[in-house]
Amino acid sequence: MNRLKEKIDAVVSKREKVLALFLTAGYPRIDDTVRIALELERGGADIVELGIPFSDPLADGPVIQQSSSVALRNGLTLEKLLRQVRRIRRESDMPIVLMGYLNPILSYGVADFFSSAAGAGVDGMILPELPFEEADTFKQLLDENNLSQILLVAPTTPPDRIEAIDAASSGFLYCVSTTGVTGGDGKGPMYEYIVNVKRHAKKNPVLVGFGISTPKDAKRCAGYSDGVIIGSALIKRIAGAGSRGKLREWVSQFKRVLQ
Repeated sequence: MNRLKEKIDAVVSKREKVLALFLTAGYPRIDDTVRIALELERGGADIVELGIPFSDPLADGPVIQQSSSVALRNGLTLEKLLRQVRRIRRESDMPIVLMGYLNPILSYGVADFFSSAAGAGVDGMILPELPFEEADTFKQLLDENNLSQILLVAPTTPPDRIEAIDAASSGFLYCVSTTGVTGGDGKGPMYEYIVNVKRHAKKNPVLVGFGISTPKDAKRCAGYSDGVIIGSALIKRIAGAGSRGKLREWVSQFKRVLQ
């Protein structure tokens, strides 16, 4: 059992909901990753997802795309990201999940990257462009390194496929609440769909992401799931955050409604 499963089990056992927060590594300045990740934990984050910046992030909306562009201009590389993970790990045991696209990982070398990530203290991987039919490609390497392979379902995913994806996933099942890209249009998640995912996910907890921007959104989603993932709203907040205390308090608002 890795830190990710242990943490989610501990939160769920208290009848609370999981709060996962997405942060683009190397944004807004290259050395901000560690400081911000630790502030998120102090504010109540249960899990931190570190986004791997990429030049062509197809599943990301304009907010995260822009943060990736900034991080790349700042000189963020996979090696530097893993050094940041090691620095976080010196001060924190919170689960760390990496979310990113395949090209940088393939360029690094898949086996070397997963081994290095595990050695740095990473607990799971989300590869949003990886088709379910090819998920087995990396399963053995991920298992060998005790890394959870977190797979995604969407509103267009039929029930039998939800069950198959859930069976292949580990850590949690990522429930994409809307079609399209991250940081949606504010119309809110499709609650009947989330209930349907929860009904068919027999193995993993279900965390809902995409389009959650307020504590009210988070509370509503958590009523139908095991927790929420907040990305674009956090990136916007970081861009104009000001003091550390303000960012911590913003996170704590979400945590309070999930308790």
